[in-house]
Amino acid sequence: MSELRTLLTPEALRAIDELGEIGSTDAAARAVMRLRSEGHSPEFVSAVVGQARLRTKAAAKFGEFADRMLFTRAGLEQATRLAVAARHAGRMRAAGVAHVSDLGCGIGGDALAFAGAGLRVTAVDADEVTAALAAYNLAPFGSDAEVRHGFAEDHAPSEGTESAAVWLDPARRTAGHSETRRVAADDYSPSLDWAFALAAHIPTGIKLGPAHDRDAIPADVEAQWVSADGDVVELVLWSGVLAREGVRRAALVIRGDRAHELTAPADTEDAEVRELGAYVHEPDGAVIRARLIGDLARSIDAGMLDPHIAYLTSDAPADSPFAASFRVREVLPMNPKAIGAALKTAGIGRLEIKKRGVDVDPAAFRKKLNLRGAAEATLILVRIGDRRHAILADRV
Repeated sequence: MSELRTLLTPEALRAIDELGEIGSTDAAARAVMRLRSEGHSPEFVSAVVGQARLRTKAAAKFGEFADRMLFTRAGLEQATRLAVAARHAGRMRAAGVAHVSDLGCGIGGDALAFAGAGLRVTAVDADEVTAALAAYNLAPFGSDAEVRHGFAEDHAPSEGTESAAVWLDPARRTAGHSETRRVAADDYSPSLDWAFALAAHIPTGIKLGPAHDRDAIPADVEAQWVSADGDVVELVLWSGVLAREGVRRAALVIRGDRAHELTAPADTEDAEVRELGAYVHEPDGAVIRARLIGDLARSIDAGMLDPHIAYLTSDAPADSPFAASFRVREVLPMNPKAIGAALKTAGIGRLEIKKRGVDVDPAAFRKKLNLRGAAEATLILVRIGDRRHAILADRV
């Protein structure tokens, strides 16, 4: 709390702005020396330089908005990327929602997107410091964004409240502002039982980790897995008017400022297994998590390499936002010596290594290959049936 009091002063905020981007340890050391030479206390210097470093990291999630925000390390790590949060806000608006109760708002990442979309927001967090930072971050929206310090259970809207919805991000890690650890689903705060009961009566979006137990997903919600620039970042369960009719499984794939989505009323049946063709396709992680691989395979006229492995194959190239494609060069025995010889002959010095179904450490495997040359390629280590294969390919 003392660090927060230090930060929330005109002098500290001005110093953070003046430091600007700090992207390295050397830059941080120079900033510390400069501030100390100006006579600032160690506490002031630590708070200001730490915050400047967090702002620099936050640019990847919040873009230019990061330049006027304050963070904790844990709060930034757990915050929703603004591009993803904007999609949540768009769904709220499309469903006719006017007021969102953001219960477990953290530093205010989602609330920022809700307010930016013209929704009225009541943001709540159980941690006093985090709530204070959220209040600072949401201050530009004035009375349209109210921040409260308290427990989610005490601030949920009443059933039947017109045009109201809930955004709920249960705490999935231990309390703290820096080093935290994950907790089991039974220890989320608020509890999932409470969250699911709320979602049964009030339109709700519940943000969870993408690896959440699928068997624990209520049958009457829409489950949407979201990936952003190649990383599966979250699972959102939508209820009430926020859930789309006939949709129970969805994979939202965001690449830069573009988004693509696969939806289905349930898990889809996998495609038939077939022999390796001229191309291998790796489904986006959100598609895999949503179990919509079969629909993707049928849309690109591909089959499964193995019934238990999430790689597809086809004889023709495929242009799909839901998969990365690779043109097969040759299939090699999964032997470092043989692979190394093939790479040397092809002059390949830059190698991307992918694996599924094999117990291999790619970093350790790479060291055995003695890579040299200017060319590049992709090596796909995969189990097909009961045999292991090394597929040398080019990313399309």
